[in-house]
Amino acid sequence: MSIYTQIDSNKRRTWLVMAAFILFISLLAYIFGQATGYGVSFVGIALIFSGLMSLGSYYYSDSLVLSLSGAHEVSEAEEPKLVHAVENLALAAGLPKPRVYLIESSAPNAFATGRDPQHAVICATRGLIEMMDKNELEGVIAHELSHVKDYDTRLMAIVAVLVGLVTILADLFMRNMWFGGRRDREEGGGQLQMIFIVLGIILAILSPLIASLIQLAISRRREFLADANGAYLTRYPEGLADALEKLAADKQPETFASNATAHLFIVNPFKGKDTGAWFAGLFDTHPPIEERIKILRSM
Repeated sequence: MSIYTQIDSNKRRTWLVMAAFILFISLLAYIFGQATGYGVSFVGIALIFSGLMSLGSYYYSDSLVLSLSGAHEVSEAEEPKLVHAVENLALAAGLPKPRVYLIESSAPNAFATGRDPQHAVICATRGLIEMMDKNELEGVIAHELSHVKDYDTRLMAIVAVLVGLVTILADLFMRNMWFGGRRDREEGGGQLQMIFIVLGIILAILSPLIASLIQLAISRRREFLADANGAYLTRYPEGLADALEKLAADKQPETFASNATAHLFIVNPFKGKDTGAWFAGLFDTHPPIEERIKILRSM
């Protein structure tokens, strides 16, 4: 598979999953609205909350992630190897130079954040800088810059808001069933509404899990795409493949990550990550490293 074919394939799959996510939320809102007797107006409060969540995520998610990770900004004088790699590859990609941050941890990893290329941040750990040679470090940085160029950080913020919206809808529905829905059911609505009520209760229980699985699926597709775009940027897929091999072999515990930030890193910061089991793989934030390396070396 060529680099161009890999990029096109992952773009198509990502947007198909996003379309499925939006359709799922639309179906959920319709069923909840019919079950409660409020129709589409049921989602009004949820939309207000999601709008506020979107604004907060859009403007402040990068600061929050950096703070949670314990990262600090570094200059060229402090970390020339890292800053030079970021500067050179940003220039090659036609991007503004991102701010560069460092996590003082011996566990190797890196991530990108920021709402757009003008507000982007590339963050790496001390362990990554010390472990990687020039080609490997450039492969990792190119991967993260690809997330910036493809607006993945913004996309995943939007997806997080959609997951939050699903949770809010499910919570509002269950509250209505317990505290506000009795009047509607007593006033009628017939057998059809009872069917919607049963469907609504089932979906209220399962929908947050389904939404999270869709979020993780999108995250995994974007990792494949960033690998392909990163390899295209450096014109040397082997550099990133070698870096991923080293990252897979490292077993140091990483205390700077949480469940909320794990999907941002180039590899899952939690150890014992790649089980290989299909069902367990549904809950992974990243595709299997072995599969990523195999694709890179086939380019």
